Amino acid sequence: VQLQASGGGLVQAGGSLRLSCAVFGRTVRNYVMGWFRQAPGKEREFVAAINLSGNTFYADSVKGRFTISRDNAKNTLYLQMNSLKSEDTAVYYCAKGYSNPYYMDYFGQGTLVTVSS
Repeated sequence: VQLQASGGGLVQAGGSLRLSCAVFGRTVRNYVMGWFRQAPGKEREFVAAINLSGNTFYADSVKGRFTISRDNAKNTLYLQMNSLKSEDTAVYYCAKGYSNPYYMDYFGQGTLVTVSS
């Protein structure tokens, strides 16, 4: 399986970005899919996930600002990020799992998001 994240970049606080994760070798609708992030000097943390039923899960820090979705036809996972804050600066990783939305068994390469204040 290959998870290819893109869409990161530099944005001002209050702005928006949409991350994409193209999935190769697996069908996105058959797995729990999620986004994690790792800020400089910190451990990787859960951001959002979507399960096989389409139910979504969010970290408290992003709830109401971020939206996770998937396009089964394009086999792609998305993360729409609005009202970005400087503390959202991190490398964002897409990941896949089987049942637990907070635990993933495979992570793709990350994409850097930098929010300037």
